[in-house]
Amino acid sequence: MAEITLCRKLAEAVGAGDSPLIQKIFEALVNDDEAKVLLAAAPPATTGEVSQKTGLPEGTIKTTLESLFNRGLIFKTKKGEELKYYRVKHIPQMHDATALTPGISREVLDLWKAYMEKEWPGYGRKITDLLPAPILRVIPVNEGIEPESRILAYDDVIKLIENAKTLSVTKCSCRVIDGACGKPLEVCMQVDRAAEYSLERGTGRAVSKSEAIEILKMCEEEGLVHVADNRQVVGHVICNCCKDCCLNWSVMTGPKKWVAPSRFKAVVDPDLCTGCETCPERCFFDAIAVNDDLAVVNAEKCMGCGVCTVSCPTEALRLKEVRAADFVPV
Repeated sequence: MAEITLCRKLAEAVGAGDSPLIQKIFEALVNDDEAKVLLAAAPPATTGEVSQKTGLPEGTIKTTLESLFNRGLIFKTKKGEELKYYRVKHIPQMHDATALTPGISREVLDLWKAYMEKEWPGYGRKITDLLPAPILRVIPVNEGIEPESRILAYDDVIKLIENAKTLSVTKCSCRVIDGACGKPLEVCMQVDRAAEYSLERGTGRAVSKSEAIEILKMCEEEGLVHVADNRQVVGHVICNCCKDCCLNWSVMTGPKKWVAPSRFKAVVDPDLCTGCETCPERCFFDAIAVNDDLAVVNAEKCMGCGVCTVSCPTEALRLKEVRAADFVPV
């Protein structure tokens, strides 16, 4: 266990210096020498550079960096033949990477659960206030989209899979920490570089494109929402989020959003709707109500995920293109 002063510095380094829980998580994860190595690994540095900063032997540094990499606290970057290491940069990255470490203690997971409940909503909203645009976006399910809509590659979760070179799947870090919803665990997809990272760490397993598509279909049946990086290219991850455990939805209030909606909104065909009330139960965002035996969509709340369309017994719900999403320039 590392000393409190070092862990306070590490918490400050990830933007959470005033968080007692993040300090406790670092205390549980690293010892003094490992904390010093983490503090030295910014900006990205070689093993020799970290050795010079810490005074520890380079052989010890190499072993320590590999151990911290396997625990989700150190990342690697390579230019040419030079390999450099850098420490975890922010809370979401640390949350996702450390929670999936094989053999991580329930003590650490419980600390993360407490942090997500008590501190993350306020911290997350502070982050969104500084961002030029949402960092994530909802991707709609395929089958509920009107035929005349323009389905661009970055709107199509199947296309994201088909265009990938390397794919892996891991457990959902949020449900590993909480899991009260009972939804499937092994559903978070990594694409290309992120897949290579999870495979090297041993936190993910390689999947074929056909297996990945089957997992996505299962997620849709389970009522999980596809969420990916908010970019017009294949992102690093495709999360499949539940309503109860996932960190994304607790920072959805205010003028800026952590997650951008898709370019679609749910619409109801009144001639087909029977008012069965299946769709309100499926909606994460309280965007659908049934009035006088007819489903009604609140367009301002609708995120355009299409989860409601999957289970509609009469196919009365469809997704209609309504606007361009707020993408980060690439």
